[in-house]
Amino acid sequence: MTPTTLNPAERVGPAFSVEGMLQARGKTRQAIRDIAASVRPGMVEEDAVTMARNILIDSGLQLSWHPTRVRFGSNTIKPMKQASLPGVVLQKDDIFFIDIAPRFESWEGDGGASFVVGSNEEYLRCAADAEALFHAVRQVWLNEKISGQRLYQYAEQQAKSMGWELNFDLPGHRVSDFPHAAIHTGSLADFETSPASMRWILEIHLLDPQKRFGAFFEDMLLDDASYKRL
Repeated sequence: MTPTTLNPAERVGPAFSVEGMLQARGKTRQAIRDIAASVRPGMVEEDAVTMARNILIDSGLQLSWHPTRVRFGSNTIKPMKQASLPGVVLQKDDIFFIDIAPRFESWEGDGGASFVVGSNEEYLRCAADAEALFHAVRQVWLNEKISGQRLYQYAEQQAKSMGWELNFDLPGHRVSDFPHAAIHTGSLADFETSPASMRWILEIHLLDPQKRFGAFFEDMLLDDASYKRL
């Protein structure tokens, strides 16, 4: 893959590096695991966010272009741009997700995942389905080379078939050497051609139809081999 592409929306900056982007992604995914391992029932959401920021900084990552988010329980249904209800405490049977966008040196990381404490079957299914749907959409992208618009149409159809609603307030976005916003700010769900590898973040936010809880998963669009390395 070369650092340029024919589509202006997929240009990259002067510091773009395949290896750098993969390092940023690897460190982001590891930070998600480290944060999740430190979350405990009884924590207040705001304290978990502070803890997450400290883990990122201790990992050598810089807090970057959107807020560090850890969302508990009922806050998991909220759009990312909407503030959490304050003071929410993680219960013994509960769901939470992590959404981080750190920077490693010149390169952007961005990732999210959902986790369950306890054994609530609906929470477990929602968290698993968010990740499974991410990979189902990614496989369609790999195999059929369809547009970003059609990828999200497929995601919406599949979410409904799973018994969930897809939150279109999280429509995917560019990722690059920092800052990607200097190159392109449009969403993946509006992209009219097939997205290139290592240029886009695919976001899947599933909502319970009764709006009680949700689950989130996001990662970079990459081929299968990249996922096997983590």
